[in-house]
Amino acid sequence: MAQLVPSPTYWLSGRVAVVTGATGGIGRAIALELAKAGADIVVHGYRRPEAAQSLAAEIQEVGRTCRVLIADLAEEQPVNEFSAAAWAWRGRADIWINAAGADVLTGEAAQWPIEKKLESLWQLDVRATIRLSRTIGEQMKARGSGVIINIGWDQAEQGMAGDSGQIFAAVKAAVMAFTRSLAQSLAPEVRANCLAPGWIRTGWGEQASPYWQDRAARQSLRNRWGTPEDVARAALFLASPAADFINGQVIAVNGGFKYE
Repeated sequence: MAQLVPSPTYWLSGRVAVVTGATGGIGRAIALELAKAGADIVVHGYRRPEAAQSLAAEIQEVGRTCRVLIADLAEEQPVNEFSAAAWAWRGRADIWINAAGADVLTGEAAQWPIEKKLESLWQLDVRATIRLSRTIGEQMKARGSGVIINIGWDQAEQGMAGDSGQIFAAVKAAVMAFTRSLAQSLAPEVRANCLAPGWIRTGWGEQASPYWQDRAARQSLRNRWGTPEDVARAALFLASPAADFINGQVIAVNGGFKYE
């Protein structure tokens, strides 16, 4: 007999979720979406601790409890300390979202040489994701259940011209391939999936030139930019009991890619 799935409003009731990079656009939206569905949240931040505290207040306003942890996940020891503290908060993590990623498109980092951008992306987007997923995944497997969701990129497999396209494709394709193998290693107790957002209007998108504004809308079959909330709703579904039979998948959140 098929298992009954509760209403989305209660999908995550009683669950504990950890969201890295929760001060960024996508991570913040995911943390709020999971809280609204009933989860208590560990909010991770680093460069903007005030944004982490603001998000925690919003989570508490929807009736959920929250803990803020500040850590530089680009470094090995803080990764170890963060994963231990996040797990210790409630003695478990039912859902783990690796949304932390290096911003090399805005601010001072936009002027870095490509080698420095690649190193920053590799340390945070890839290495930290792998370390956290492996450590927490083994603890989830020992407990008998858990969900891990990583963040890729919808154009990683087909490629995009330019310096940014090259390094983002290399980095995010690594995350996507790792997630598929992680699912094989942690099954059947733990599900691991990857979301691959397309053109999502976060910090860079808000200040992009008219060319990129047009291109982002033109390359989606929905003829618009995606929003962090679009990605958050997909994350909620994958984290929920409704997605119990979805594992080892990379799911594009892009409105349908329009080939030109």
